[in-house]
Amino acid sequence: MTGTEDAPLKERVETWLTREMPIIQMHGGTSAVRKADPDDGEVIIELGGGCKGCSVGDITTSNIEAELLTWSEIDEVTVRIPDARESLGGPDQAESIMGIDRTEGGRGDWGSSNPGEDHL
Repeated sequence: MTGTEDAPLKERVETWLTREMPIIQMHGGTSAVRKADPDDGEVIIELGGGCKGCSVGDITTSNIEAELLTWSEIDEVTVRIPDARESLGGPDQAESIMGIDRTEGGRGDWGSSNPGEDHL
């Protein structure tokens, strides 16, 4: 890490993820350091994009956690891969997002593509 020791923890974690975990980007995934607090030693990373549902997601998260826990200033690492429904508002959110009907098959599971209206 020559030359980066004085950089903020968040920046160092982001740089490490980009350099040492290229599999994330190779599989169409994304990573974001949500928290990197050198005072309490907690780091939270969120993986998205292609990471959701990826068959090697558990291995990737384990590898990230194992490596970062070797850093002297890190005591706790959480790597999350939110469920796709979480990022869209969950299953109870009836309205469409960006004009896409989120109901099963796009057929309007609630009777129409506008669940607030009663169409017969």
